Amino acid sequence: MLNTKATYPWWITEPDDIAAILASCKRGEVHTLCTSAGGYEIPYITYGEKEDYHRQANYSSACGAKHPKYYADREGKRRTIMIIGATHGQETEGVCGIANLLTLLETGVDLRGEAVPMVTEAFDALQPRLIIVPIYNMDGRRRCPADSMLGEPHDADGYGLRYYGQGTWKDGTLCGWPQCKMIHPIKDAAGYLGAYYNDDGINLMHDNFFAPMAEETRALMKLIDEEAPECVIGLHGGSNSTNMLLQPDYVPQYTKEGVHNLAVATAALEAERGYKTYVIPVKDTNPGFPPPSFNLTTAIHHICGAVSSTYESNEGLCEANCFGAEEILIRHYCLFAALFRCGWEEK
Repeated sequence: MLNTKATYPWWITEPDDIAAILASCKRGEVHTLCTSAGGYEIPYITYGEKEDYHRQANYSSACGAKHPKYYADREGKRRTIMIIGATHGQETEGVCGIANLLTLLETGVDLRGEAVPMVTEAFDALQPRLIIVPIYNMDGRRRCPADSMLGEPHDADGYGLRYYGQGTWKDGTLCGWPQCKMIHPIKDAAGYLGAYYNDDGINLMHDNFFAPMAEETRALMKLIDEEAPECVIGLHGGSNSTNMLLQPDYVPQYTKEGVHNLAVATAALEAERGYKTYVIPVKDTNPGFPPPSFNLTTAIHHICGAVSSTYESNEGLCEANCFGAEEILIRHYCLFAALFRCGWEEK
């Protein structure tokens, strides 16, 4: 198993190391989201003053009244952005990006000791209300023994992405994807419980959002409702795919267009650095059977009206289209810079 941190000291993804970074933060304010199913505190950090949006109704009711301003009147207010890391515990690329982002915002240089003006200048110009949950699935992250999937195989007995991520069935065979979602919660059906899940075997990406099974889900939805962010990005790993922002389902067209705009803005920054890019086109509907899932990304929109998306990062597996550690980090910087430039808006 590759110890990425030993090769790249700036690849910080372990919970205790993230806690140390948070403890050193002076510019941001650290809070506790909740206690995980496994008994671990889940911290988050905020930057900028929280806005009073003159709440009159919840988001659904405000839309029923024909204007979201009754939920959050944003006119003349600072922008509110949210970033969520490690909904799946073995997907550590975003955690590394967040660790370096926090260090950038606090000190002006990242964990490599380098300045990243495209990020810091955009942040300082915007001065947003920024909410960051570095490790949302604390149970899964603590259960995963690897600090990254760099150099790991995709499928292998006893190690590899699918073993660490989705785990095994009782007979020891790999659960795999998407079969790992056939049983939920999966705990009693698992042999080795992968890092996808909290300690109760709940995949936080696919909780029952109308009656949450996990306290982590309940607490996150409460925070999102209170903060009413305009854009929320969940940082995930997508094997060796080229980094992309996924189009959400069951949301209005303007939300899909917002995700597309942000993807185009991110891709432009990546292209400037010589990276190949991929932007998913906007589609009006997702026809066919089975229907797409109403997942965490979708639920976030329906709580607060945000442009909400899942960012799938290349994980650097030992197979085709493998990105290196530094490229993975820089691509996250491109996303963060695009966020701080409000790239989800039509320019």
